[in-house]
Amino acid sequence: MGKKIFTVAQMISAEKAADSAGITYDQMMETAGKSVADAIIERYPAPANVLVLVGPGNNGGDGLVAGRYLATAGYDVAFYLYRPRSAETDANYAKILEMGLFAVVAEFDQRQRVLRTRLNITDIVVDGLLGTGVTRPINGELAYLLQQVAAGIKQRQSDSRPQPKLVSLSASQPVSLSARQPVVVAVDCTSGLNCDTGELDDLAIPAQLTVTFAGAKRGHFMFPGATAVGELVIADIDIPPDLPEVADVPVEVMVADDVAGLLPQRPLQGHKGTFGTALIVAGSDHYWGAPVLAGQAAYRAGAGLVALAVPSTIRPTVASQLPEATYPPIPDANVVSTASLQFLLGKVNAQAMLVGPGLANADRFMQALVKNRQSLPPLVVDADGLNLLAQMDDWVEKLPSNTILTPHPGEMARLLDIPLDELKAQDRVKLVQEKAKQWGYVVLLKGAYTVVASPTGQVVVLPFANPVLGVAGSGDVLAGVIVGLLAQGLSPFEAACLGGYLHGAAGVSTAVTTSGLLAHEIGEAIPTIMSAYRA
Repeated sequence: MGKKIFTVAQMISAEKAADSAGITYDQMMETAGKSVADAIIERYPAPANVLVLVGPGNNGGDGLVAGRYLATAGYDVAFYLYRPRSAETDANYAKILEMGLFAVVAEFDQRQRVLRTRLNITDIVVDGLLGTGVTRPINGELAYLLQQVAAGIKQRQSDSRPQPKLVSLSASQPVSLSARQPVVVAVDCTSGLNCDTGELDDLAIPAQLTVTFAGAKRGHFMFPGATAVGELVIADIDIPPDLPEVADVPVEVMVADDVAGLLPQRPLQGHKGTFGTALIVAGSDHYWGAPVLAGQAAYRAGAGLVALAVPSTIRPTVASQLPEATYPPIPDANVVSTASLQFLLGKVNAQAMLVGPGLANADRFMQALVKNRQSLPPLVVDADGLNLLAQMDDWVEKLPSNTILTPHPGEMARLLDIPLDELKAQDRVKLVQEKAKQWGYVVLLKGAYTVVASPTGQVVVLPFANPVLGVAGSGDVLAGVIVGLLAQGLSPFEAACLGGYLHGAAGVSTAVTTSGLLAHEIGEAIPTIMSAYRA
């Protein structure tokens, strides 16, 4: 599933193994540079003025190759070298000189006059300075260079802002002026981004496009560094995927190509029994909307039948909003309890079960639930279900093995019994991977770049960081989608990954801004998203 996410050390090992297997470093550099050029050509067609910032290492070599391909494609390309290169020992540098392309070394550019002049006409800045090589704060001459580049870009952006509209009382149309703004394209990683930790140097220049090679890097999905990545493109540089140094990397990012293979089958002769029953235990006299959102989402994800077990006080109102569901007549009026569980275990035959949204203080129900874990179908625990678990001693040992836990950071901190600030300071990928192994359950940690981990150590990062999803009820929808997929026969890990991806993609598809989306609109978009991936 997905594309690999490497640490810097893992990437170095993969490149070394590829070189030993016959894919030379020179070949990989050529392919990497061409990939950068191809991504630029696709998004920012010629004619355009390009300035390639060339660092002293392999990242600079990638930039030289990219600039050469761009020049061949009709772009006006100039190279600005942070350190001198020798045409006698650097074939890629020799090639741009043979083409007669303009290149200047920083130490020969007095007061950065050439740099500033070039920035004044530059449309695209290609950042090939450092790549994955950042391990400490940037200082000295490189710091000064980045400051000058940032100042030049800022000046261009200031100059290109739309001018105040001049409205004439005798003219029918206002007049506005604007100019093209420069964009920054990062080669592998933005210079100043620590590709292992996500730390971001104050001097880093945020990119609008990052082209990385063979696989993503951890820092691309970790904040604050993720804010400087822009659109992320993963380019294949012909490193064989079956090399142990690649195949054994356990962390992946889920991509669109993975979705179709995970979608449940929809046979023409299918009926509601074919597509499974999802039992959702949710709601209380204080929380009426959560069961509706979860139930709607389970149906939108394709479940054949949704049984909503809600207290009798809210049942008529919930049923009026979701008449498609069935409503087991559990005996509790305000908050579900032990009596409700006994009724459900005897009366409802479900292929999957969701417990938690809006449950409030249903502690007796949760105590009874874990005592009957051997009788439960695949289980999703969300929201108040997680908070109630966190109050139990030794809760880790009390759930069925095919359980999915879907906490947000606050709920995860409560499960771990640590302060939220301490949780936020940890590496999300490493934390979720460790806890899924330790607990023996699938864990989905919600947030920007949601992380899903299996008990076997497999980790998938979902490629969505979208504030429009940060709205009340969004988590209820996600839990409903996951239980709907479970009911159709997906494994817990598959259901969590696919459910999280569809939820994130629905947010992207429905959002016109970064705010204003309602949770039920996320659920309503799910069938369209699934249909698009089936096509």
